[in-house]
Amino acid sequence: MVAPALILVILVTLWPVAQSFYNSLFDYRLSDPSRSERFLDANMDLERYANDYFYLERDLEALESQASGDDATAIANIVSGISEFHTELLEMDGVSEQYEEVEERIASFSAIADSDLKYAEVENEWAEEYKAFLDDAEAQLEGISENAQDEQFATVASNVAGSLSSVNTAVIESNFIGLSNYGRYLTEGRMWQAMWNTLLFTIASVGAELVLGLLIALLINRVFIGRGIVRASVLIPWAIPTAVAAMMWGFLYDGQTGIVAHYFEQFGLIDDASVLLSTGAGGMFSVIFADVWKTTPYMALLLLAGLQTISGSLYEAAEVDGASKWQQFWKITLPLLKSAILVALLFRTLDAFRVFDLIWVLTGGGPANATESISIYAYITLFSQSNFGAGSTLSVIVFLSVAIISIFFIKFIGSDLFAGKQGR
Repeated sequence: MVAPALILVILVTLWPVAQSFYNSLFDYRLSDPSRSERFLDANMDLERYANDYFYLERDLEALESQASGDDATAIANIVSGISEFHTELLEMDGVSEQYEEVEERIASFSAIADSDLKYAEVENEWAEEYKAFLDDAEAQLEGISENAQDEQFATVASNVAGSLSSVNTAVIESNFIGLSNYGRYLTEGRMWQAMWNTLLFTIASVGAELVLGLLIALLINRVFIGRGIVRASVLIPWAIPTAVAAMMWGFLYDGQTGIVAHYFEQFGLIDDASVLLSTGAGGMFSVIFADVWKTTPYMALLLLAGLQTISGSLYEAAEVDGASKWQQFWKITLPLLKSAILVALLFRTLDAFRVFDLIWVLTGGGPANATESISIYAYITLFSQSNFGAGSTLSVIVFLSVAIISIFFIKFIGSDLFAGKQGR
């Protein structure tokens, strides 16, 4: 009976997290061709190598025929070394047949989409030696080019050095780095600043929403004329899409034409209307204020549902006993509302900690990263910089932080909710 739910949780939640954790163990960057795949061992990009090797072999022979003296000896050694490494590559298990098929695809101008054909696993030690040889050969040819008297010969030598660099990128060393990404980000100032910004935003916004949401819930729980209209109007901010609300608040906070910024300045809450979006403190206040306006109705709705479960007879009995409204609130409402408060706090805290769209649209994480949340930092790293390894590391950190928050709520706040209920 439980198996379908467990399978769903594994597929929807745990599998993506496990995939992100696996990505975080690699220096995995789409912006770097040598790290655009995850390689546990050294590999050869046969498509790039076969295409470059054909021209490199031809150009080296032409360069060798023009060289003289010490330059001829150096170039001959480079030709001999590259030929030896090429032979060793083709002698590796299964590489020769794979290389021939790649050459046929290149000759027919066919793209190679199959990664199993495109990449061939090679020995780590061989890859290190080959890359070191290519680096040294490139440096030698650059030196020959700089010292050459013949301008044409110098140009050819420089071009061949560039070809060696291209071949070098085809030799891909393992980009498995283990937990190095975690060590890097757990000691990085920007990550901790983003984490602090996220915690500050979460604590301030959720705290304000709890107080205001409880007051609104108590108000709309009472019987009065037009209660239905009031309840519906209270939910309007929550019904507005977050991105739209953020754009709206961006206009309201504008230092030139924003009405909210204008009245904040008139009431003496801020020194100048422009500080709301141009300073760190102003930016953080702006996103918190906008989030409180947007999400307080959601908190009020959850608490109202809890208030609806409290029997009115309890308040009638309390009035008979002479209890004041304040005493009724502390002795009846709050204790019986505790489970609803826990659920509301848990949902809102997890939602606020993962905040992205509100801050991204309103401030973009600025000014100077003053409002950058951990989710925004992960997004910038993962997509804007195409650094999947580092971005996955930050994503895992977000997941672990959310898990810790959930455990804290359930264990330390919610434990008393189940006291005395075991065994019933």
